[in-house]
Amino acid sequence: MDIRLFGTANDSIVDGPGIRYAVFVQGCPHRCPGCHNPGSHNFEGGYIKSIEELASEIKNNPLLDGVTFSGGEPFCSAEELSYLASLLDMNVFCYTGYLFEELVRGANKENHWGELLSCIDVLVDGKFEAEKKSYELLFKGSSNQRIIDVPESLKTGSVVLYEF
Repeated sequence: MDIRLFGTANDSIVDGPGIRYAVFVQGCPHRCPGCHNPGSHNFEGGYIKSIEELASEIKNNPLLDGVTFSGGEPFCSAEELSYLASLLDMNVFCYTGYLFEELVRGANKENHWGELLSCIDVLVDGKFEAEKKSYELLFKGSSNQRIIDVPESLKTGSVVLYEF
């Protein structure tokens, strides 16, 4: 299986806790003004890569604390990222412009949102809002975004914020 990527970073320290392999998917419907990766918006841009090859690159880095899915919009590549996560045995941190509640309500077999949610440990949800941007925020771009403990939230049926 292949995935369309905007890019990757094999040793990110800003896309979640620790040293992370960041996977930036190509394509985003949100197009938030002030987006950090505006080049990732076009669904036809980027490049194609084998998920198996990507998983091998990630697994071959012994320094990693986890993997981060970003973009673009990861939930537009939910099937591919679910498959990638299934090939890895590591912490998954994910950024999305959707709200957690929207993802849970909208999940179905065709869009694979539920499948991807079940692979994620920590989710930063909500669209980036430039007027709420702050460099003081930990692992998020604007103050409206939440950092969510996904397994606990799925278990309780309501949002549980992640504690660092």
